[in-house]
Amino acid sequence: MSLTTKLEAVNTMLGVIGESPVNTIVGSSLPVSVVTALNVLNEVNREVQSEGWHYNTEFEYPLVRDTANKFVLPNNVLKIDTPIEKYTDIDIVQRGSTLYDRKNHTDVFTQDLDVTITFELTFEELPQQFRSYITIRAARKFANRFLGSQEIESFTLRDEVVSKATAVESDSENADRTIFDNYDVRRVIDR
Repeated sequence: MSLTTKLEAVNTMLGVIGESPVNTIVGSSLPVSVVTALNVLNEVNREVQSEGWHYNTEFEYPLVRDTANKFVLPNNVLKIDTPIEKYTDIDIVQRGSTLYDRKNHTDVFTQDLDVTITFELTFEELPQQFRSYITIRAARKFANRFLGSQEIESFTLRDEVVSKATAVESDSENADRTIFDNYDVRRVIDR
C-alpha cells in the first residue's frame, strides 16, 4: 500500500462531483475544476495543519537572530510562541515573516530564543492518516462550492468525521503524551 499522492487526492475530489480523473495536476492548461480542486486542497491542508499537530510542531526550537538582532522566520511557519514559564519578559507574535515583541513594542531582540513552532508541511510530507483526512475534508468543501449539493455534503461529512478521528488517534499515539506534559500539572509538581 502506498501513500496518497496529491494527484490521487485531486482525483478523489473530482470523483465526488462526478468528474473523470485526470492524469496530471501540473501545467498551464488544466481544467477549471482541477485548478479549483487544487486550490481547495491547499487551503484545507493549511487549515488543518494550522491546528498544530505532533508531526508539524516542534518544542524548544532554537531561533537565532540575524545581524540586525531580528528574527526572520521560514516561509512555512504557521504558529509560533515562547514558553511562558521560560520567557516572562516578552510576548512574541508573528508579523509577516518576522517576530515582534508586543510586551516591549519592538522587533529587535537581545537574545536568541527557544520557541514552540508549527510548520506547514507539503502534502507529500504528511502522515497517511492526515492525507486521508485532508483529502476527504477538501472533497466535501469542493463539492459544496462546486455543486452546492447538500446530499453529497452529508455523505462526505460522515466520512470526514471518521477520517478525522483516525488522524487524531494516530497523532496522539505518536505524541506519547502523559499527564506530566501538561503545564498546570508540572507547575503543581515543581512546587
